[in-house]
Amino acid sequence: MRDLIYRRLKVMVMMMVIVSWRCVLGLENINPIFFDEGLSHLFGESNLIRSPDDRSVRLLLDKYTGSGFISSSMYQHGFFSSLIKLPGANTAGLVVAFYTSNGDVFVKNHDELDIEFLGNVEGKPWRFQTNMYGNGSTSRGREERYRLWFDPSKEFHRYSILWNPTKIIFWVDDVPIREIKRKEEMNGDYPQKPMSLYATIWDASSWATSGGKFSVDYTFSPFVSEFKDIALDGCNVSESLTTLTRANYNNINCSASDQLLMTSDYSTISPKQAAAMRRFRERYMYYSYCYDTVRYAVPPPECVILTAEKDRFRDTGRLKFGGSHTKVHRARKRRRPNRSTPVVSAEL
Repeated sequence: MRDLIYRRLKVMVMMMVIVSWRCVLGLENINPIFFDEGLSHLFGESNLIRSPDDRSVRLLLDKYTGSGFISSSMYQHGFFSSLIKLPGANTAGLVVAFYTSNGDVFVKNHDELDIEFLGNVEGKPWRFQTNMYGNGSTSRGREERYRLWFDPSKEFHRYSILWNPTKIIFWVDDVPIREIKRKEEMNGDYPQKPMSLYATIWDASSWATSGGKFSVDYTFSPFVSEFKDIALDGCNVSESLTTLTRANYNNINCSASDQLLMTSDYSTISPKQAAAMRRFRERYMYYSYCYDTVRYAVPPPECVILTAEKDRFRDTGRLKFGGSHTKVHRARKRRRPNRSTPVVSAEL
């Protein structure tokens, strides 16, 4: 009897923590799925390990193979989210990716939305990038690169991608880190075709760390990335499609789902969250295509050029002052010894 009461109390406490966490983040409408409800093994044989409760999955990279999973369906717009924990120690050369794509179906004109985590040498922090491709626009990539305000290998954090007919928002926990508002001038560069969700870990030694200077050191393998509380919310179009062509995917009615995506809490950035996004980009973004005038003499139409933000970047889109926010912060700290660096949070 005592054990039964203890177990019930434990469950109640866990539920209270989960509800409190979701309310703090404003993500109470996220509904995680079981793996079998909407995901499938993509590659990696035994390097994909599902938990006994089917709520989480581990992706491993060893000297033989990486691994990955894919959503069982394609979605015409959606909200894609997961709690993710990255490998620790020496992660140079590897990439953990959480992204949407239709490259397997639309080989020459695919769409893609990326969150890619770039490993680093031991003692150096993980970095990550977001990207957007539309209609095969791989020559017109929209990369931004950042640091994080925490160690992503120590605990789980939620990473999310919203994609609806009018905007794209990338989230880290409760902080929107990037918003792309659709402009007519973008034409097909704005993703418009149904996409699947992917998660992968793989060897990207040729480019991931310092432009390929450091390769994966397999003496540290297996490298383990963990995904849990995965959420898929959008217009599931797979059952409505036999062959994906422009004619038939445009005829699918997703108006009800799109309306929900456009009015949900994760599609609206509050004033607090807008301030948090501005602080994040000031402190942790170290490359932006919008300020890369070497690649784009005229910024792409969705770019919002902020003078204060632009002044921090060279014409290559990289930071001035040696490209390190840490150096910039140290210099500021020396000049203003009484001013502390606040934590990036929507609560500030």
